[in-house]
Amino acid sequence: MRVLTLSKDEIREHVRRALAEDIGPGDVTTLATVPAESRGKASMVAREPLVVAGLALAEAAFVELSAEIAVEIQVPDGSRARAGEVLLRVRGPTRAILTAERVALNFVQRLSGIATLTAEFVAAVKGTRARILDTRKTTPGWRRLEKYAVSCGGGTNHRTGLHDLVLIKDNHLAALRAEVPNPIAAAVARARAAFPALKVEVEVDRLEQVSQAVEAGADIILLDNMDPEQLRQAVALIDQRAVTEASGCVNLNIVGAMAATGVDFISVGALTHSARAVDIGLDFES
Repeated sequence: MRVLTLSKDEIREHVRRALAEDIGPGDVTTLATVPAESRGKASMVAREPLVVAGLALAEAAFVELSAEIAVEIQVPDGSRARAGEVLLRVRGPTRAILTAERVALNFVQRLSGIATLTAEFVAAVKGTRARILDTRKTTPGWRRLEKYAVSCGGGTNHRTGLHDLVLIKDNHLAALRAEVPNPIAAAVARARAAFPALKVEVEVDRLEQVSQAVEAGADIILLDNMDPEQLRQAVALIDQRAVTEASGCVNLNIVGAMAATGVDFISVGALTHSARAVDIGLDFES
């Protein structure tokens, strides 16, 4: 399984921004109630079965507030954890642990939620050729983190942004409706001329457009909002002359049937825009 790598610098940047947002001028409750010399130990614990992601961000959050803090990760990212299992242990100044607690949990709960949902989709297409893709439907500023979580769950990362793949969508084609011989042919030709090093993907929603995309030489054909029977017809029509991707209203109830049609990829926006935060807590030890 290929897992996207987060650099130490980007982890630190995300953590510092989150801590600044949460702490502001100071954690008044902790400063008022907990003596500066107090030392403590705590464990981050899964309250439900989940796939782990984001522990390096949690570690960075604690360490950012005190060089005296020690963190021991117990379950590596990308692994499954049982309910009640300890994900990491932290010890050091109590004030720092308490102040970093919510930021650390927010990162791990959100990213583990994405990884857990991704793993469910991956399991649902097991035994087929289809691989689960993420999309650009990510939280602003969190794209790299959320795509990292998808990879932890066994999913495959699609394009990072608008710069690394030409994806000609329905609105692009609508803007070119008057082009000859057809909008798809015109768009693919222009994309090849402008960015010859990049792959070109074309979104279609009708079999007529599938033929046009094949004839235009698209590398990838995105079959949008097609039912399983339409997907089968489209896959047969393409006949391995392009990579196939299915998308549109994908959920766990239908993804298996979509995968059985022979498509290469299924993109799922829900992985990042609808994953719930999983239940994880930080328990102080007496």
